Amino acid sequence: MKNQILVIAAFLTTISLTTTVQAANSEHVRQLLATKQCQNCDLTSAGLVMADLSGANLSGANLTGANLSRANLSGADLRGANLSGASLFGVNLSQTKFSGANLAGAHLRNTYLANAELTGAYLNGANFQGAVGIPSQIASPEEFYALGVAEAQKGNQQQAISYFNQAITIKPEYAGAYLARGVACCQILDRQGAFKDAQVAEKLFTSQNNTAGTQTAQAFIKELQTPVNEKVSAGKPSFVDFLGSLGSVLLQFLPF
Repeated sequence: MKNQILVIAAFLTTISLTTTVQAANSEHVRQLLATKQCQNCDLTSAGLVMADLSGANLSGANLTGANLSRANLSGADLRGANLSGASLFGVNLSQTKFSGANLAGAHLRNTYLANAELTGAYLNGANFQGAVGIPSQIASPEEFYALGVAEAQKGNQQQAISYFNQAITIKPEYAGAYLARGVACCQILDRQGAFKDAQVAEKLFTSQNNTAGTQTAQAFIKELQTPVNEKVSAGKPSFVDFLGSLGSVLLQFLPF
């Protein structure tokens, strides 16, 4: 019984402390929602789901752990703000200013980042999975490739192709990205696009003395040259059959 009392007391203390923290920030939350002006405000762990904060001035604000999922922050000023660990899932961040902001560990999945200013922002551990319009300067070709692989695994081939496009734009000789994009094109029945990418991949792999990559590209090309309605010989599964069952595994093993 004594232990139960201690547990209950600890639980009530936690609730009390949490309530205190929320109450301390409530005026800042009201100010933000009423005026969209909250420079240097303390909005730690604030709940701002689906809030319309377009054009808001939040420069220098502390938004650590805040929940801004599905909010509209288009054109907002978040320069120097602390958004570490914040949830920005599905947020409209077009033309948002993040210069000098701390986005370490922030969740930016499925965000819209067209023309967002992220120069000088701290992005260590930020999750951009599914984000649209990621500026090329904030990610490496390999990171865009990895994002594409993850989307392809989920069946989001168009988004995967977009990421592979960005990887190729930054690194035109990225043979693996061409091959992966070709696979994604094949999976949405764009055989012509897949064939072109497979040919480019083969040439690049060959020039880079990557035997495994060259052989994989050649096998893909051979399959793409096979008529769709042609039956596969018994005991000899086709490359497309392989993709259908192990496509995600194949993509994972394309870090060329």
